[in-house]
Amino acid sequence: MSVTLLAGTATASVALTGAAPAPAQSAASTLPAAGEPAAPAAAPVENLIVGYKNSASEASSNQAAAADAASKSKKAGKKAKFDRRLGTGAALVSLGGATAPADAAKLMAQFRSDPDVAYVEPDSRAYAMATPDDTEYAKQWDLFEPTAGMNVPAAWDKTTGAGVTVAVIDTGYVAHSDVAPNIVAGYDFISTSSAARDGNGRDSNPADEGDWSAAGECGTGSKASDSSWHGTHVAGTIAAATNNAKGVAGIAYNAKIQPVRVLGKCGGATSDIVDAITWASGGTVAGIPANATPAKVINMSLGGSGTCSTSYQNAINAAVARGTTVVVAAGNSNADASGFTPASCSNVITVAATNRTGDRSFYSNFGNTVDIAAPGGETRRATDTPGTVTTPENGILSTLNNGATTPGSEIYKPYQGTSMAAPHIAGLAALLVAANPSLTPAQVEAAIKANARPLAGTCTGGCGAGLADAAATVTAVTSTTPTTGFENTTNVNINDNTTVESPITVTGVAGNAPATLKVGVDIKHTYIGDLKVDLVAPDGSVYTLHNRAGGSADNILQTYTVNASSEVANGTWKLRVNDNAGGDTGYIDSWNLTF
Repeated sequence: MSVTLLAGTATASVALTGAAPAPAQSAASTLPAAGEPAAPAAAPVENLIVGYKNSASEASSNQAAAADAASKSKKAGKKAKFDRRLGTGAALVSLGGATAPADAAKLMAQFRSDPDVAYVEPDSRAYAMATPDDTEYAKQWDLFEPTAGMNVPAAWDKTTGAGVTVAVIDTGYVAHSDVAPNIVAGYDFISTSSAARDGNGRDSNPADEGDWSAAGECGTGSKASDSSWHGTHVAGTIAAATNNAKGVAGIAYNAKIQPVRVLGKCGGATSDIVDAITWASGGTVAGIPANATPAKVINMSLGGSGTCSTSYQNAINAAVARGTTVVVAAGNSNADASGFTPASCSNVITVAATNRTGDRSFYSNFGNTVDIAAPGGETRRATDTPGTVTTPENGILSTLNNGATTPGSEIYKPYQGTSMAAPHIAGLAALLVAANPSLTPAQVEAAIKANARPLAGTCTGGCGAGLADAAATVTAVTSTTPTTGFENTTNVNINDNTTVESPITVTGVAGNAPATLKVGVDIKHTYIGDLKVDLVAPDGSVYTLHNRAGGSADNILQTYTVNASSEVANGTWKLRVNDNAGGDTGYIDSWNLTF
C-alpha cells in the first residue's frame, strides 16, 4: 500500500496536510483531493506482502519462502520472487516491476488458497498528504488562544519533553536551524532509489531530498506538485527549539526528533512504512542497524484509503507492546476515518483537525475511529477556491523550506491539515512521558482523552473526546493517579455456533472499578447480528455489551461505558463472544479496559 501526506487521497500512505484535503490510496485507489498528487485509479502492484502462519516453514526460512514464491509464480503464470523479510516477519515478494492489478490478483489467489498463509496483500503506495498552494510565537494561536488553542504554555512549568524521542515517520528532514538542536540520528527507509532521489535505496541519511513530481508521474491524471518539506513542518510543531529568540515554539521543545524517511516521490510503500514503525520503536529489521535511540512516541501524518491492513496492524501492535505511543492523522477527505489507514488501525491515537473558532476543520475526517481533536487550522475557507491561501493567519505556522524541488532556504509557513493536528498530540504525548516515564501507551491515550475539553464549536460526525488540553492532561498525570488502561491484542477466532473468551488481567488498580468503565471492542466479523458480546467481571458478573444487533453489518469497533462500580478492579476480566448462527465467522482483534 502506498501512503500520502495527510491532506489528500491515495492508495499510498500520505503525509497529512491540507488546503485541498485528499485521502491516501491503496492498491485499489481513491481520488486525490485538489492540490494533492493523484494516485492512479487502478495502481499497478510491484510487490506483495505475504504473512505465513507461525507453524509454516516459510515463516522463518527465507529459503522456504523463496521456494514457495517460485512455486506459486509458476502456477499463476506470473513473475514472482522472494525479496526480503520485513520487520513484522512477513515476506516481501517482488513481482519484477509494475504489474496490472488483475495479474497480481491471480498470484494473490494462489497464496490465499494455501493453508499455511495467514494473509497476503498488495504493497500499495501511500502519499504525503499534500499541502495546497492555499507565515513566530504570537502567531501560534494553536498553542495558547482560549477558544481553540491547546493550552500548552501552562504545561511548560511541569514538563518540556526532555528525555523523550519522537519519531517522525514522514518525508525526512531538511536542515532548519530552529529544529536542528533537537535532531537525533534517524534512517531513510525508502527502498526505491528513484523515489528516494538520493541515488540508492535504504541508508542512514534521512535527509528530505524533495517529493516534487511532474504531471502524470504519480499515475494517470496526477497533477504536478512542488516539494512539501512535510516532515520538517511536522517536526517543528512537535519540538522546534524555544526561547532562542527566533521562529516558532515547539510543543515539547526539549524532546528529540528522530526523522524516519518513508515518503518520497509519489508517496511511500507499506513495506517501507511498517519497517520504519518497527525500527523506530526499537524493533529489529533485517539489514538495518539497531536504533540507538528508540522513540517513545511515533507520529505518522500520512495515510491511504482502505481499512487498516494486517501489515500496518501487526507493526503497530508490536510498537505499542514495546512501549511506544503511536499517533496518526485522521485524514483530510471530510469523510469517515474508518475508511482510511492507519487512521482506522487499533492501538493508535487518531487525531481530527479543528480550526481557530473551535469547529471541525472543513477537510478533516471524523467518526467513531477518531480519538481526539487538535488544531489543524484552515489556510482558506471551505468555500474558497482550492489551492488558494486566503486565511494564512488561521493555519498552523511551523518550520519549512522554500525550495520548489530541491532544498532552498529555511522559512516559516502556515499549513493546514490533520497532518498538522497529529503532531500537536505527539508533542503532548512527549510532554506526558517526560513528566511520568512509567506511563504506558494506553495510559497516555486515556489521559489525553479524559482531560479533553468540549469543542467551542461543532463537529459533525464525531471528533472523539473533544479538544486536547495540554495543561489539564499534564496536571492529571503529575498530581493524581493517571487513568489506567489494559489491553489484549491477541487474536481469538470466532467460529460458527461457538463461545470464545479473551482475558485481561488487571493489577495495580486500587479499590473498585469506576461507574464509567470504558470497554473498547474491536471484533472483525462478517455478520454482527450473529454475535452476543459480554464483559465478564472477575467475580463472574456479566455485563452485556452487544446482543445480536446490527444484522448483516461487518465488524464491531466501539467503546462501551459500563457501570462496574460494584466490582473489584483487580483480577481477570473477560470478553465473551457467542456466535449464534452458521455461515459467518470472524475473530476478536483486540479489546481494552480503561479505569
